[in-house]
Order: sequence, then structure tokens, then C-alpha cells
Amino acid sequence: MELDHRFELPVGIDRAWPMLLDIATVGPCFPGAELEKVSGDEFSGSVKLKAGPVRLSYRGQAKIIERNDRTHTATIQATGQDSPATTAAMLVTATAAEVAPGRTLVDLRTTLALTGRPADFTRPLMISVGNDLVSRFADCVSTKLVGRASGGAQLIDVENPDEVAADREEALAHPGGGTGPNRGTGYRPIAEFSVDGRPASGLLRKVLPAVLAVVGALVGWALLRRRPDEPDSGRGSASD
Repeated sequence: MELDHRFELPVGIDRAWPMLLDIATVGPCFPGAELEKVSGDEFSGSVKLKAGPVRLSYRGQAKIIERNDRTHTATIQATGQDSPATTAAMLVTATAAEVAPGRTLVDLRTTLALTGRPADFTRPLMISVGNDLVSRFADCVSTKLVGRASGGAQLIDVENPDEVAADREEALAHPGGGTGPNRGTGYRPIAEFSVDGRPASGLLRKVLPAVLAVVGALVGWALLRRRPDEPDSGRGSASD
């Protein structure tokens, strides 16, 4: 599954980007997670989650695979595991850009793969939970910057690569059939998602958010790990 989120910070890029790199300040915006080890650009940690009768304890790792301070982008690869059968893998690309004086937009593109129990409710719940997680992070960072929330995050797009491939194959096999707005995109509006006939948003209080909180925290650790005054190793630097 691929999720695109966007949130705004009410400051310029010269304040927003250093803040996002200051783990001492922004780290607490990821509640429930504990960073256990940092070794260069590799990180490990754990998080314990509980929702109703469901309990999971994840351990995970993350690594910065690309970072460019000039274009304000970073790509992070993260994994988490509760048991051999319950795992998560995530690739996140974060981009920050100043769109006006005192306004910085942050875009997150997340590719997520799950196995085990969380995969049973991945599509409807992870979309809502992912939006909630990013919104909480955005509001927390904004509050630290200017003393007020930013208004949360916006879900820009949802895409399932398997559905994209299936839609394209069907379109090739039946070129004259189906012209709906979602055909060939693997995308469905969030309002359409349900589990057992119930809206997905109503289940958030009953079903565990699971892996997104874990890998979200790992992504945060990776993205925020370096302080502004630390020299860049040159990874992912822009070409001349």
C-alpha cells in the first residue's frame, strides 16, 4: 500500500527543517516508542501497543538510505516485527518546501507492506490510522515551534500496487469496459472503506493501529536523528 500525506508547519523552511532534524525536541512527538540503539545511520527500537484485548510488542530497525539537505528530502527504510509471522516493512520519502514566507509544507510518501494479524485489516484501518499518526506528529511539531497546533495532516492519495496492476490487466483485456474515476488507479476515496459493513473510522477505537505506530516512530528516529550542527556525510547530495 502507498499513502501520501501532507501537513503544514507555520514557519519558514529555515526553522522547519532544523526542527525536524532535532531529535531531542521532536522525538517526544512519537509516543510509546523507545530508541534502543543508534549506529551511524542505522537505528533500532521497540514499542508496546494495546487496544482492547489485542496486544503487540514490536521491535524494529530503520536506516537512512538517502538524504539531501539542499532539497530538504530524506528517504528512510524501516522494518518491525512482533513475531516471525507478524512483520512490517516501510519505505518513506519525506520532502519539505517553503511555499510562502512563514509556511512550510511537508510531504510524506509511504510504501507499507504487512504480514500477520495487522494485514487482516490493513486497507481500511491503516489509512485512517496513518492519517491520525501523521496529524498528531504535525500538531506536536507545530506546537513546539509556535505554541499552537497546525491543523493536522491531509491524506492526499492512497494506492494499492496490486490493484493498479489488476486494473491495468483488466483494461487491456477489456478496453471498452469501465470508465469510472477509480479505474486503473488502485485508488478509492477514504469514505468508501469499511470492515464488515461498518465505516473504518468507527473501528479505530476498537482495533489496534499496529504497525504504523511502530514504523512511524522508526521513521521519526531516522529522519530526526541528526542535529542541525552535525556535518552531512554527503549521502544523497544533489548533483552539480
